[in-house]
Amino acid sequence: MTKPFTAKQGQYLAFIFYYTKIHGVAPAESDMQRYFKVSPPSVHQMVLTLEANGLIERIPGQGRSIRLLLPREELPDLI
Repeated sequence: MTKPFTAKQGQYLAFIFYYTKIHGVAPAESDMQRYFKVSPPSVHQMVLTLEANGLIERIPGQGRSIRLLLPREELPDLI
């Protein structure tokens, strides 16, 4: 069975999982920007894509509201 996400999307999903586990809150887009060393629009587009694909849910306009919709077992390891 193929994964419902690309390798890059998998890394963002794994980051969201581990960040939330360590810090007790979901990452802000700026946290993902720093980790992946990408621009703010790149992170925002990835968040929108993950949401559109049904991999995360969030509350627009509310910071740190990202919630994974996949179990840990389906996520790749964070590289």
